[in-house]
Amino acid sequence: MARRTIFITGGGSGIGRAVAELFAAKGWFVGLADINAAGLAETESLLPSASCSSHLLDVRDRAAWDEALTACAAAAGGRIDVVFNNAGVAFGGALAGMPADEIALTIDVNFRGVVNGAQAAHPWLKASAPGSVLLSTASAAAIYGTAGMAVYSATKFAVRALTEALDTEWQDDGIRVADLMPSFIDTPLLAGPAGQGSNITKRERVVQAGLEFTPVETVARAAWDAVHGSRLHTPVGKTAKTLAFAAKWMPGKLRKRGKRLMRGREE
Repeated sequence: MARRTIFITGGGSGIGRAVAELFAAKGWFVGLADINAAGLAETESLLPSASCSSHLLDVRDRAAWDEALTACAAAAGGRIDVVFNNAGVAFGGALAGMPADEIALTIDVNFRGVVNGAQAAHPWLKASAPGSVLLSTASAAAIYGTAGMAVYSATKFAVRALTEALDTEWQDDGIRVADLMPSFIDTPLLAGPAGQGSNITKRERVVQAGLEFTPVETVARAAWDAVHGSRLHTPVGKTAKTLAFAAKWMPGKLRKRGKRLMRGREE
């Protein structure tokens, strides 16, 4: 049987890198994609040389998706079994004062990029079905709207909706569709300012809110389980699991808590 192949966006760091290392260790061929050439090179150096290929990719560019997937398949021996839509950006701050360029970039990368990836991946996944999977990184912010991160949260809800819709659309093609909903991950994504003009980082904002960080290795194991399991949505980490429970059984209390946290942030 031919070696299985996973194509990972955002493979130059964080979750993407951890998933790449785990799947490579399990004997998979890994196609790494990122807009960051240095990050790609660093991840590639951690993997067996015969087990990966690297592809510079801006997920907003639909034509570039076709080129990257074709090149990955050629390097892997002709097939792609899993496409992991993982690339994303995170900007925070109240919507009323959020710069237009940050709003546009968040929507374009976090949602349009995922739609591009799904559409481009379909023929490859259909060809390797059954057993092929489209996996996307949503977020705990896709479980309940997150104040102070309204646009980011909305894009992740959109990823969640796309997952649910494609799970039905693609069932007759033998393609499974799933997403991960991780809590906050201490990756380079949180290193930047919480918003334009902010003096604190996104990471510091998470610490202020008293929320935990989920190790990237935990998310990587969840990705492996999602590819080999049957769950549609997988909350990952304490915060995500708590939010999922509260959103289902006590949404009123969750709403009040969010308002209290937001008031405290503004004081």
